[in-house]
Amino acid sequence: MSGNNEYTEVMYEEQDKGFGTLLRDVLKCLEEEWKSTGEQDRTERLEMEKKAIMGYPEEADKVRDRIREIIEENDFEKSYPPWYRSAEDAVFNELFGLAGIAPWAYDETEEYIRSSSAKLIGDKLYCLIDGKSVLQPQRIGRKRREQLKRALLMATPNERLENGFHEVYLYNGIRVTIFSGHRTKEGQDIMVFRKYVLENMKFEDLAELGTIPPGSGELFSLLVKAGVNVIFAGPVRSGKTTFLRVWQSYEDRDLEGLAIATDPETDWTKIMGDAPMMQIVADGEELENITKPILRGDNDYVLLEEMRDAVAFNIALEITSLGTRRSKATVHTMSADALPYMMAEKIRHRYGGETRDIIRKIVENFDLVFEFRQMDDNRSVKKLTAITQYYIDKETGKPASLKMMKYDFAGSRWIWNSNLCCKMKEILRTHPDEARRIVEILKDLEASSR
Repeated sequence: MSGNNEYTEVMYEEQDKGFGTLLRDVLKCLEEEWKSTGEQDRTERLEMEKKAIMGYPEEADKVRDRIREIIEENDFEKSYPPWYRSAEDAVFNELFGLAGIAPWAYDETEEYIRSSSAKLIGDKLYCLIDGKSVLQPQRIGRKRREQLKRALLMATPNERLENGFHEVYLYNGIRVTIFSGHRTKEGQDIMVFRKYVLENMKFEDLAELGTIPPGSGELFSLLVKAGVNVIFAGPVRSGKTTFLRVWQSYEDRDLEGLAIATDPETDWTKIMGDAPMMQIVADGEELENITKPILRGDNDYVLLEEMRDAVAFNIALEITSLGTRRSKATVHTMSADALPYMMAEKIRHRYGGETRDIIRKIVENFDLVFEFRQMDDNRSVKKLTAITQYYIDKETGKPASLKMMKYDFAGSRWIWNSNLCCKMKEILRTHPDEARRIVEILKDLEASSR
């Protein structure tokens, strides 16, 4: 907002008269302060304003406090849109913040707290509320959207403004995906905001929400202790990443972990505390270039978020082929039965080899696949729809699968199978205490689902 910086030009003509006047008056005061500021102070101020834009709490509070002082010192009329909490909050978000998206981004209503995504399509804002995209009263004009895009890209200098696609992250972890220019129709540029609304949860919390079966929390925590290699599968917004976070929160904090992600969506240090867990953000060729150092690492387990391509699939396979246990991964697919073939085909196409041999390796290395989906009648409801065991059939020598659980959509209930495959029995042989209790729980769950 300092000086004549084009990134922070105020578009007050798009506001109603009263609020537009307030914006103009506050801006004039800020510009006067800028003119009287020395070069060093200007540099520091620009850095503070940039952090305020990205949602850094300390910097945002400093800027907001100064705006409040200006309003009070000059006795400006406090006219502002109803979706903001106060005049200083409204001015801050129009000059430095996310404009009308801010109340959603910072959970200022109960509905927004529960909302995991928002879309700005042209000047219209839609928020996912109770499973439906609901049009909000806020309108964000073309000039303000362009300003907002420029401001967001200030934090990602590698992104070029003329590119029609951008992905940036706010300080609070919200992912912003921007489509504009030649990638959209005139006046219909798009910003998609995604946040995770479930923090510090336990399996019991997911059961209470209806995401996982009642009584399954102890079973899952015991499977974590047993060190199974797992894949969490499902489409976008199906609940797999949330479940991964909860599953990982039960992991032994004395073990050394490595998290590999295609984007910095999850801050594992917040979930794992002081646990020795490294985080690498890489994708495609970047990920391929660091494959050897990763394989030479002495990590107790590896966590792969959002496996999408042959490189990620191959790394997952190579790591688990070294005997690494307790590994976890998420992947976009609707079927555990089709997953090995999909992974194998992508690996074969890029690296060569026989599809059937790669499928066999996948089935040998991964033990369980958890499938998730978003309910059609209410998109805010996520369901664990199946747990599949992978193993090699001892009689035929071929890859096989066995359902531990499946969701009956017609009856709206989970159906359990207490039979463990030969591989799961072998894994649990080294964890006798956990094995005994796992068998007991599975039998109880099976009996209750009849």
